[in-house]
Amino acid sequence: MRVRTSFVPVACLSLFAAWACVHGPRAFAADGPTSSAADDGLDRSLPKVVKIFGAGGMGGLEDYGSGFLVSSSGYVVTVWSHLIDSGDASVVLNDGRRFLAKFVKGDPSRDLAVLKVDAADADLPFFDLHETAEAAPGTRVLAYSNMFKVATGDEPVSVLHGVISVRTRLSARRGAYRAAYEGPVYVVDSVTNNPGAAGGALTTLDGRLIGMLGRELLNSESNTWVNYAVPISQLRGPIEDIIAGRFTPPPSKPLDGPPRFVALDLGLVLVPDVVYRTPAYVDTVVAGSSASKAGIRPEDLIVFVNDELVQSNRALKAILGRLEPGDLIHVVVRRKDQLLPLDMRVPDRPLKQDR
Repeated sequence: MRVRTSFVPVACLSLFAAWACVHGPRAFAADGPTSSAADDGLDRSLPKVVKIFGAGGMGGLEDYGSGFLVSSSGYVVTVWSHLIDSGDASVVLNDGRRFLAKFVKGDPSRDLAVLKVDAADADLPFFDLHETAEAAPGTRVLAYSNMFKVATGDEPVSVLHGVISVRTRLSARRGAYRAAYEGPVYVVDSVTNNPGAAGGALTTLDGRLIGMLGRELLNSESNTWVNYAVPISQLRGPIEDIIAGRFTPPPSKPLDGPPRFVALDLGLVLVPDVVYRTPAYVDTVVAGSSASKAGIRPEDLIVFVNDELVQSNRALKAILGRLEPGDLIHVVVRRKDQLLPLDMRVPDRPLKQDR
């Protein structure tokens, strides 16, 4: 487990330990929920949290994650990540049932993705987005997730007991770059944001949904790991719009001035950018270029650049536009069923070719 020095860890790595946390002598304030209410909250919440399995396993990318159901017909909310890059993933319910899930749509600005499991007439348990809660500092909470891949079948996901420390705006980064989401978050006094936990549910002790656990991020100012959740109030509208088919992604943030480098400067010719979220597939590689020397091939899909998720050609353009001559670039590409980490260096000057 990573040590996140900005918060006090209160970790329970299994359902048994979660019950121990809930029933412990310091579990509740005198005017807080009863143990019976917390027991009921666990019973209600666990069946609504799912395990997600997809692309990963190489270059430090986990092949597992977390999510939660928001409809009886099988809509699943999770973070936008490499797990759903192929367009589908495997979702395992609390009782061990396994379903194929298709990516419906996402909101990159909120790090949000919605999946749909193929479970016709299943009548699945779910968190009602109209019966959620807001949390104030000091609120005792439970965080449900499949961190460290503890659960793979009908095992319950891990449950952590913590306290809301503060509600503030997120100022964090992945690698050298700022996180896409900079809105309000709940900071949790517990080690909630571990590998595989992103997309998990944060609830009150009695089972009301508060927020979605975010990805592993470092605080931009203190350089310490952040344990946080995005409030469900920030996600409810986009989730409902995505399910209803009326969601339009917000425009990408413009670069500050013209980009210094573009993909062709590295020797990459991408597939035409014909739709809003055209994947960053490599069409051809210029011989002798930085990309060619790094081992990138035609038909590779660029998934990460310097730990930043590449969601589209537009996203790749924005990332490359911030680079400086001589920068080392860590790239992860998807080649057939493999994720391959590759390194290349930004040239000292743009490639002399027509753009």
